[in-house]
Amino acid sequence: MRSGRLKRALLLGSLARALDAKTSQPQRAAPLVLPWEASAQREKLSAHGVTIVVPVYNEEKGVAGVMERLSKLDVGAPIEVIAVNDGSKDRTAEVLSECAARIPNLRVVTHRVNQGYGAALKTGFTHARTEVVVITDADGTYPEDKIRDLLDQIDDGAEMAVGSRTGADVHIPLVRKPAKWFLKQLASFLAGTDIPDLNSGLRAFRRELVLEYRAILPQGFSFTTTITLASLTNGHRVEYVPVNYAKRSGSSKIRPIRDTLGFTALIIRTVLYFNPLKVFYPVAFALFLCLCGFLYYDVFVEQNLGDKTVFMFVAFLQVLTVGLLADLIEKKSRL
Repeated sequence: MRSGRLKRALLLGSLARALDAKTSQPQRAAPLVLPWEASAQREKLSAHGVTIVVPVYNEEKGVAGVMERLSKLDVGAPIEVIAVNDGSKDRTAEVLSECAARIPNLRVVTHRVNQGYGAALKTGFTHARTEVVVITDADGTYPEDKIRDLLDQIDDGAEMAVGSRTGADVHIPLVRKPAKWFLKQLASFLAGTDIPDLNSGLRAFRRELVLEYRAILPQGFSFTTTITLASLTNGHRVEYVPVNYAKRSGSSKIRPIRDTLGFTALIIRTVLYFNPLKVFYPVAFALFLCLCGFLYYDVFVEQNLGDKTVFMFVAFLQVLTVGLLADLIEKKSRL
């Protein structure tokens, strides 16, 4: 009996000493993981798969080659290609059907009538099965091998990566260059940051970015312009990758004069939607300068306050007031 108690006492004593020795040892701190090391350890978003959306309208001559090249791209992840036939009137539908029969990772979605470039892209995003979506054109103008560089930017944390047509070999028709320069300068000024390429059709997205602004994205060519301005004026990370731009096959669907006027109105309207003071302040400042000039003339030359000075004062006050109210409404909508 005593020997049993003695053995239990000795066993309990040895356990207590072992526990004291363990708790007396200094605890090892968890290894420090630096931000860039954590980023490197994080799995790449594109590794889960990439969807390439191609809007197609009357591209019977070049679309087959584009589909073949896109389906065989090596981006280190599974690829699905979605071709959206936007009511083509030539043989595009038949060519796409032939491509789909021999290309396993190609899906064709068809609009019965032409709805527009933006509508085709939105349809593609709706059918996409991955979180990373790339868009490109069906005319063979954009270099498909640059898609890997765009995906690298997305994996690094960008929400949109744009293939900026600023490479060494860029073929943009001369008649379109003045309008593109004007729209770029206007958009850069209103957005408050330099925009190397406002409406490039080669881009990679985090799908959630497009879904967030889907309600305001237009049906036509201004889709890319709108998503660019919406992203930049709302603090989303946008990166640019210089790319070449080849001569297109087939005829362009851009109408220079009409589309330039439409893009100008769109840029102003989009910035008004997200940052109204960027539009109202310059207008108010211009009116204020005119007011000062008229007032100086009336006081020191005419020595009589004229109607134009009063009109300019009222216009300045109204524009400034409406701008401030618009800014308050925009800020209130974010709460």
